[in-house]
Amino acid sequence: MTHIDKIQVTKRDGRLEPIDLDKIHKVIEWAAHGLDNVSVSQVELKSHIQFYEGIKTRDIHETIIKSAADLISETTPDYQYLAARLAIFHLRKIAYNKFTPPHLYDHVKTLTDAGKYDEHILKDYSRSEFDELEEYLDHWRDMNLAYAAVEQMAGKYLVQDRVTKTVYESPQFLYMLVGMCLFANYDKGERLSYVKRFYDATSQFKISLPTPIMSGVRTPSRQFSSCVLIECGDSLDSINATTSAIVRYVSQRAGIGINAGRIRALGSPIRGGEAQHTGCIPFYKLFQTAVKCCSQGGVRGGAATLFYPLWHLEVESLLVLKNNRGVEDNRVRHMDYGVQLNKTMYTRLIKGQDISLFSPSDVPGLYDAFFEDQDTFEELYTKYENDPNIRSRQIPATELFSLMMQERASTGRIYIQNVDHCNTHSPFDATVAPIRQSNLCMEIALPTKPLDNINDETGEIALCTLSAVNLGKVENVSDIEEPAELIVRALDALLDYQDYPVKAAENGSMRRRTLGVGVINYAYYLAKNGVRYSDGSAHGLTHQTFEALQFYLLKASNKLAKEQGACPAFNETTYSQGILPIDTYKKDLDQICQEPLHLDWETLRTEITTHGLRNSTLTALMPSETSSQIANATNGIEPPRGLVSIKASKDGILKQVVPEIATLKDQYELLWQMPNNDGYLKLVAIMQKFVDQSISANTNYDPVRYEGGRVPMKILLKDLLNAYKLGVKTLYYHNTRDGANDAQADMEDDCAGGACKI
Repeated sequence: MTHIDKIQVTKRDGRLEPIDLDKIHKVIEWAAHGLDNVSVSQVELKSHIQFYEGIKTRDIHETIIKSAADLISETTPDYQYLAARLAIFHLRKIAYNKFTPPHLYDHVKTLTDAGKYDEHILKDYSRSEFDELEEYLDHWRDMNLAYAAVEQMAGKYLVQDRVTKTVYESPQFLYMLVGMCLFANYDKGERLSYVKRFYDATSQFKISLPTPIMSGVRTPSRQFSSCVLIECGDSLDSINATTSAIVRYVSQRAGIGINAGRIRALGSPIRGGEAQHTGCIPFYKLFQTAVKCCSQGGVRGGAATLFYPLWHLEVESLLVLKNNRGVEDNRVRHMDYGVQLNKTMYTRLIKGQDISLFSPSDVPGLYDAFFEDQDTFEELYTKYENDPNIRSRQIPATELFSLMMQERASTGRIYIQNVDHCNTHSPFDATVAPIRQSNLCMEIALPTKPLDNINDETGEIALCTLSAVNLGKVENVSDIEEPAELIVRALDALLDYQDYPVKAAENGSMRRRTLGVGVINYAYYLAKNGVRYSDGSAHGLTHQTFEALQFYLLKASNKLAKEQGACPAFNETTYSQGILPIDTYKKDLDQICQEPLHLDWETLRTEITTHGLRNSTLTALMPSETSSQIANATNGIEPPRGLVSIKASKDGILKQVVPEIATLKDQYELLWQMPNNDGYLKLVAIMQKFVDQSISANTNYDPVRYEGGRVPMKILLKDLLNAYKLGVKTLYYHNTRDGANDAQADMEDDCAGGACKI
């Protein structure tokens, strides 16, 4: 075997030369500077045994990085920074052929000439402005990234050739250029101030940006909404238009929510009885094909959640579409499903009564009333139940709910939408703009209207543009005000900056200007404040924090409305009537949390009714699985599975350590330490009091806690009813502990936006 210092390495130009171990040692030593409990020699030993004759210099770099990353553990967390610095060094060598990045202007000029950056950046900013921003750039902030962050950046966000894996930029250029693009149309006297503030907030992880913005803004691509909601009508024209809209948006990196609840049931008459309808499943298959036909440029695969009501005549067939039994003809497994419920359905369950199933085409007015008016729905529902001329089928509510929860438990991906809560605790007036669906990850609740054709301007496709505040950076809830203002300004500008592949989406976006701002790092926020998920100790803090989030976002949108005008459809919001989220939440919550309001809502109410809001919606709590890794944060509102999580993505396995593990190790409440879902669902309900859209909230079950290793159906139904009682609008994943390593996370979920995957 060749001795390590006798190995020849292959340079980039193909030349062979002796390995320079001293140079390698110096780079690792540089990367280890100032870090605790890391050993340069251990990294060298681990990597040396993997070197071989003729190894490429690029492979040497990657071997050293991997060797450092393999040493990340609970007791040696700083290897995540050692590996990250080595990865940044490697990344810059690929991008610039040297460690020091070029001048901002030269970099933008080079990449614009190469067709990688949007031409407007060079046109909109003067050379002196480039020089001022170059002075402000701090490339050493790259050294604050953890290893998982650098890998996610390099895999998903940095502009690159996805075939050769050549990266063209480093992280600080990304952060600066996103701000330059979004504030380009601001007054020249103030825009650099906003660009700098936004750069600081994003590069120092106070604000978390979603995948479409991180990977797309600054490039010639101009579609950055994370979530797209498309409603289908009950006609072939509408089904074809829906399919076409899905293809256009999947190809633009968006995650799709499809409402297909209007489609009539199998055997329904069509063309006046000339033929029988084939039912929902063939059309669901069509939508699935549309979702999966584009790879989204290597950033992520297409994904969709499809919605239908629990009382649909075909519901027993629809509930099992994801399960592994059955044949291809009666399964549509590559989408997720959102089942829509309301008070009538839950009441039938509680009282042990039957649920009647109908084809929406047979019961005039029932489908619309399901969302718009619960009293009207109840009245029509009982009337149609008692009409022998209307085709229906009765099934015991316990049987139907049990089937639904069984499928939710076995697949993990049958979601719940409480459509009445989505409309009664909503920023939209349900009589003119009802909420009829959610999105891929169950946190968006926006009005939609079916399209009759792809150019239909009367239909409405809803888009939501996401971002999040990093609670880990919040010491006092007043700290939320600055990131809230920057997010509202940046995302609102993005609505005008982006292109719209479908006219119905542009109309909806321009009229409603909907945003969805969430949070990351909630688990760390609880840990550093010494409170827990399961015991009620976090109720007051959570109430204060989410009160501040919604309040400061509303204040920022109101300020923007004074400058640029309210959104054109402001009159379709409850805000225009002076109704705020604090007025419409489920009052059962007051028995759980007695925390008072701390901010001046009455003055804000007056300001909103006087000057309006620039944005119809402002909050939505998304999973943020990917972007939380960039900030080295715990994701969304979820408890971590382990102090070191194994994040499995399409780019490989990454270890992520919870923040401040050395000092807060015992303060974290991990997922499977929680005794049940009660404490978590109460916290979600407290958040929902202030969140004007919805929340990606999961339920989690450990079978070993139950007799026979099976979670009883009564527990699943109890949690479902509890969530409904407290006003929770939607439920996302059902997670079951499978006995694998608790640090092992699921394969990266399909959520776009990641989060919706942000």
